[in-house]
Amino acid sequence: MSDDAFSALVLDEHDRKVSASIKRLTDADLPEGDVTVRVRASGLNYKDGMILKGIGRLVRSYPHVPGIDFGGVVEASSNPAFAPGDEVVLTGWRVGETHWGGYAQKARVAGDWLVNLPAGLTLDQAMAIGTAGFTAMLAVIALERHGLQPGGDGEVLVTGAAGGVGSVAVAVLARLGYKVAASTGRPAEHDYLRSLGAATIIDRAELSEAPTKPLLAERWSGAIDAVGGTTLASVLATLRYGASVAACGLAGGAEVATTVLPFLLRGVNLLGIDSVMCPPDRRAEAWQRLARDLPLDKLDSLTTRAGLKDLPGLADKILAGQVRGRLVIDVNDV
Repeated sequence: MSDDAFSALVLDEHDRKVSASIKRLTDADLPEGDVTVRVRASGLNYKDGMILKGIGRLVRSYPHVPGIDFGGVVEASSNPAFAPGDEVVLTGWRVGETHWGGYAQKARVAGDWLVNLPAGLTLDQAMAIGTAGFTAMLAVIALERHGLQPGGDGEVLVTGAAGGVGSVAVAVLARLGYKVAASTGRPAEHDYLRSLGAATIIDRAELSEAPTKPLLAERWSGAIDAVGGTTLASVLATLRYGASVAACGLAGGAEVATTVLPFLLRGVNLLGIDSVMCPPDRRAEAWQRLARDLPLDKLDSLTTRAGLKDLPGLADKILAGQVRGRLVIDVNDV
């Protein structure tokens, strides 16, 4: 095999069953793109778990290299915005779904999809933040653009708080001066969430039942919902007048049993957060805010690290809700 050979986790499909194995590839195997990146690390997100297990038919073409985010160093580029040696981060653009992703030691992508690593972050820290942390910051920015400000007397709720999006959201909101209520169904994570800055812990069961009425007692000055389903319906029914919820997860389902009353009678806002096709200017803003506003001293407690070889088994754990915070994948650990 040629000198440009590298290792990658490759998915194959036979009889609609997906299997994963580590293979040796070359640059000639990579898809089209104007920037080639020597990947240092990727992350394991809920969507990655679904892809690794063939759930939801998110990938339609095999063989396929999954991994919906990565950080690395530019190896070759015909894009004037990037030069060999530049440190870059990629989240979104359906990388790891319709385009080969970050579970390989090399990736080739469109330069327009990349963001220069912000000053103050290392590549490992960027992947400890990853797609989940990027999504959390988009949610914070959206809430602030709709009037949320620190220093108020109300609490900001974060659902699915022990997961990747939720953990970063709690840490960022607390750092910015918000009083954070963190919802989780895992009692063992209460101390962890308090260490990130949560002032109040809410049992997931309080929010997981469909609300009995479209409007309940006003409770939250804002919310980041990483669950969806009946949890989102409960949040909508308990938001304060004029408050907003930034919704970015569907683990609890896409159906929301509510009415127009929260929107008409309380003027609440439902803000959808899409980290995939996010415009480049907002993408760069979110990464700059993460470098500035995320307490980097807490990243180690947010992060678990594993190797490329560990991914198939870890997919089951993240789908079962058994992964705390962020899981960074060292693509050189094969």
